[in-house]
Order: sequence, then C-alpha cells, then structure tokens
Amino acid sequence: MHTHSLDQWTHEHVFLGEAHEHNERRTWFVVALTFVMMVGEIIAGSLFGSMALLADGWHMATHAAALGISGAAYLFARKQVRNSRFAFGTGKFGDLAAFSSAIILGMIAVQIAYESVLRLMHPVAIFYGEAIAVASLGLVVNLTSAWLLRDSHDHHHGHAHDHGHEHDHHDDHHHHHRGHDNNLRAAYVHVLADAATSVLAIAALVVAMASGWVWADPAVGIVGSLVIASWAFGLIRAAGAVLLDVSFDRKLQATIRARLQAGDDRVTDLHLWQVGPGHCAAVISLVSHEPLPSAAYKERLRDLKGLSHVTVEVERCPH
Repeated sequence: MHTHSLDQWTHEHVFLGEAHEHNERRTWFVVALTFVMMVGEIIAGSLFGSMALLADGWHMATHAAALGISGAAYLFARKQVRNSRFAFGTGKFGDLAAFSSAIILGMIAVQIAYESVLRLMHPVAIFYGEAIAVASLGLVVNLTSAWLLRDSHDHHHGHAHDHGHEHDHHDDHHHHHRGHDNNLRAAYVHVLADAATSVLAIAALVVAMASGWVWADPAVGIVGSLVIASWAFGLIRAAGAVLLDVSFDRKLQATIRARLQAGDDRVTDLHLWQVGPGHCAAVISLVSHEPLPSAAYKERLRDLKGLSHVTVEVERCPH
C-alpha cells in the first residue's frame, strides 16, 4: 500500500477554540494595557510620594502576570498544535492557564481580606481625593479591558474539520457550555474582579468622606474579597473539571447511547470528555449479535454538535 493512499485515513488533532487567534490577540492587548497602567501608576506614585498609586500599581502587576499566563497559553497552544507528543492536541492549555489564574485570583482575594481586616483594627488616614481618582482611573482601564475580553461565543459559529473515517469531527456549531473558553473567561474574571473592587472602593470612599465612617472602606474591602473568592472558586471548578476529564454533558451521553443502541446493539462502555473549547472526544465499546463495521456506528453520530473525535470498538456477542 502506497503512503499517499493513507491520506484519507489520517487526521490532525487540532482542538483549539473557534476564535483562538482572535482571543489571543485581544488578551495580549489587555496585557499591554494593564502593563502600561501598572508602570504609569508606579512611576507617578514614586514621583509624587503617593502610597495609593504605588499600592494600586503593584496590585495591577499581579493582574498583569495572571493575564500574561492566559496570553502565553494561547501562544503555546497555537505553536504546538501539531506536536504529536500531545495525544489529544493542545486544546486544554487554556484550561491549565485558567486554573492557575484562578488560584492567583484566590490569593488576591485573601490579600484584600487580610489588608481590610488590618485596616479595621488599625485605621489609617485616607487621602480621599487622591484615592478616588486612582480608583476611577483603574475602573476606566478595567472596564475597557472587560469590554475587549467579553465572551462573544454565542455570536460566532465554528466550521467542521474532516478527520476521516476513524475519528470524525461533527462540529458545525458549538454547544453552549462546551464552547466556552475557560482561558478567556479567566482573563475576563481578573479584569472584572479589579473593576468590581474599584467600584466598591469608590462607593466606600465617597461614603467615608461624606460621613466620616473610616471603617466603610475596609468593610467593603472584605465584601469585595468574598465576591472575588467566589468567582475564583467557580473558575477553579470549571477548569479543573476539564483537566480531570469530568464527563459533564449527560445530555450528549444519553444521545450517543440512544443512537447506538438500536436492535441488538448495546453500549458497554462510554467515555466522553472535553479536549478543547467546543470539542469533545468519545471512546465507545459496544456488543451485538450481528455487529456492523465501526464506520456504520460512527455515521449515526456524525451530525452531533461538538463531538470532534470518536473511536468505536465493536465486539460480537453470540449469546
């Protein structure tokens, strides 16, 4: 058999999100925007002796590092997409980055809570005008970043890739929750958390300035830390589930079983997991009195959305 005759049977394991390069570009743009804001605040804080500017500048550095992880994951996944060492492609790099970013976000929440408790126990003088100006500037940058990173998944549609007979790609449109890019979500949550912190800080500072309630600022800081911790936990659960190959799409599993279990055909083993944003893989074992070729069973699943990689094992059961 000549090598060129195998072309129709071979395929690539490219399981990147449908808007991977677009998401990569806007993530790096937000990294640059955050970095410029960080450097500007640190320089201004040093020149004018402003602790508020300095503190916010170093706080922005943490977010810039987390956003950099998201950008690096996009870059590496794209550069290594055809590296055969990755058995099911590089689609999960985004989830690994999201998991790491979520841990950083959790650490930020703990830091904010700790500093807020210290402020409650040992109040310090607040320069309200300066603090409100810094928080407002940070809010503008974060809202701009959040707008750039908004998930436009529901308004985009993917295209199908033909993976030949052995492993079929059936994805013309991505299923809603399988299509979410956790890496983009992680970057978005980071800037959204910073924006929420800025909004709460401005509100608390205005109240404290008007009423003299110095405790309002650290009290709101504790509330903000709890909100951020909740977002971080949700992101850890979502990304961790993908990394651990959790089968979360019960509806798709039920559909696969219903389509394959016709006549005497019975599914004895079914593994379904996510291999990238909008891409699921399935390994299926079934038995039958009179089994058909595996291609016949895969044909029954061809139009299922988001099912990108299918392996079917068939056994004859004479009894």
